[in-house]
Amino acid sequence: MKYQYRTQGTCSSAVSFDIEDGKLSNVVFTGGCNGNLKAIGRLVEGKDAREIADLLRGNLCGFKNTSCADQLSKAIDKALEA
Repeated sequence: MKYQYRTQGTCSSAVSFDIEDGKLSNVVFTGGCNGNLKAIGRLVEGKDAREIADLLRGNLCGFKNTSCADQLSKAIDKALEA
């Protein structure tokens, strides 16, 4: 199933992804640090969504209270609750 999440407090403005049989795919961020966010998408491809959310949760970016990776964990949590 396809999910779209509007990020908050980051340079990226949104993240979209699919979850099929509990596995992540097609993670794409809108805006933000293009190379780093493409790398996150590649690193999490095919991985268990719950494990990735747990791994990325609480990751901060500089002085911010969140990061694109942390926002991805929040997006996954919300998707899994639905």
